[in-house]
Amino acid sequence: MKADAQVQEDVVAELSWEPAVDSTHVRVEVRNGEVTLSGCVNSSLERTAAERAARRITGVRALKVDIQVLHAEGAARVEADAARSAQNVSQWRTYLPEDCVRAMVDNGWDLTV
Repeated sequence: MKADAQVQEDVVAELSWEPAVDSTHVRVEVRNGEVTLSGCVNSSLERTAAERAARRITGVRALKVDIQVLHAEGAARVEADAARSAQNVSQWRTYLPEDCVRAMVDNGWDLTV
């Protein structure tokens, strides 16, 4: 089993080699093999790339991702618009009964249930 310091060093190195991630804004903490990524990135794709990079490291027993996605000024969607978009998609699915999908939005993320 790797020491926490070695796991942290390996995750930091992997993030710096991952071209889809600006690792200068991502912090890595490790406790008992449990890795926490925190900080800010510019897109959800970058956040996902950071998560996948950390999962590639041997010795990572668990992963918590507390990375916030920053939106360019004016790019953040109003929650009502996001919910409306999710609801519209459910209406396009003709095989679903009417009103069987309820759109919820949390902090700008579509959480359709």
